[in-house]
Amino acid sequence: MDKSNTTSKNTALVLSGGGARAAYQVGALQAIAEMMPDHCGSPFPIICGTSAGALNATSLAMHAACFQEGVNALREVWAGFHSAQVYRTDWPGVLGGAFRWLCNLAFGWFNRGTPVSLLDNSPLRHLLSEAIDLSRLPAAIQAGHLRALCITACSYTRGDSVSFFQGASDLDNWSRARRRGVRCDLSIEHLMASSSIPMLFPAVKLDQEYYGDGALRQLAPISPALHLGADKILVIGSGMQSPEPKRFKRSGYPSLAEIIGHIMSSSFTDSLEMDIERLHRINNTVKQLPAEATTSLRPVDYLVLSPELASIEELASQYASSLPPAIRSFVRGAGVTKRGGSNVLSYLLFETDYTQALMALGYRETRAREVELREFLRPADAPPSNVYNLRRDSQRN
Repeated sequence: MDKSNTTSKNTALVLSGGGARAAYQVGALQAIAEMMPDHCGSPFPIICGTSAGALNATSLAMHAACFQEGVNALREVWAGFHSAQVYRTDWPGVLGGAFRWLCNLAFGWFNRGTPVSLLDNSPLRHLLSEAIDLSRLPAAIQAGHLRALCITACSYTRGDSVSFFQGASDLDNWSRARRRGVRCDLSIEHLMASSSIPMLFPAVKLDQEYYGDGALRQLAPISPALHLGADKILVIGSGMQSPEPKRFKRSGYPSLAEIIGHIMSSSFTDSLEMDIERLHRINNTVKQLPAEATTSLRPVDYLVLSPELASIEELASQYASSLPPAIRSFVRGAGVTKRGGSNVLSYLLFETDYTQALMALGYRETRAREVELREFLRPADAPPSNVYNLRRDSQRN
């Protein structure tokens, strides 16, 4: 059984955050797995994830010796998802969280060591403890199947972006303006911290600092992969603005859900789009420079897979009724279930119908770029006719 990697050791996968939107990544990864030889190792020795993308990244890293096993494990979770696996959806849990949050806001109660948030995400910790075995990482790294796994969170204490990584011994910490890389033994707490959406989920304490969702303060989402040595990067996002976004008439003041949706988009999507644009400009600049002037610079090959925000929001609107009754009643007043609130809804809708629809969308859009992906992932020294070529259609079915 050949379980060796089929691409360069410096090929990276970057999975952005986005709550329930991360189901799109699973569909895209399934399509990529079908482009690979049977039982091959991960084509992404460097794996970086933020927020919900960190959960997907960790599952793939655990199965770095067999990429298809990792994707299948993700599919098993996302294909049968329910919100109750991520946060409490029962009336006592929902009302209790809201009561504590309002009391803390109005009177400062519960603010001495007691986590305060609108939702109780303790079910997510239980799910991760059952589904993820981080003790497998050292063996994967030692065997060469994995060079590094990186999980990004935001430090509320220092106000910077922290990329926690576990990887090969030659990788070093780094420090830049408002961002740093820290070598450590990754744990479930790192995953909980990276996916703790502000206000919705409580902050997590790690090494005397409190951390929240990794998308906050992440001004350069691609940067961790570059610091870990990547020279080729596949980015799978959770929604990008179309060149000409649709506009709809508003009859009144923006709802709370619309405002929150814009704030969340500024964290989860805007930074990634700007970082990709920055990488594109740098690549073009390097190409224009004479060879003797580029000794410390190198172009980085990259490819981006991401749905349009309009597609994500449309799907969320279609499946709004799938929200558990307590959550649906709780968020209705903020306008989440209305047309303008579908952005926020798309993050919270951890329900099977919606996640399966997103997975199907990710699969279709990735398969549509099959030729491009095959060429992107093919090793530089391998001819197009090598074993890396796609399996026959009959084998996929």
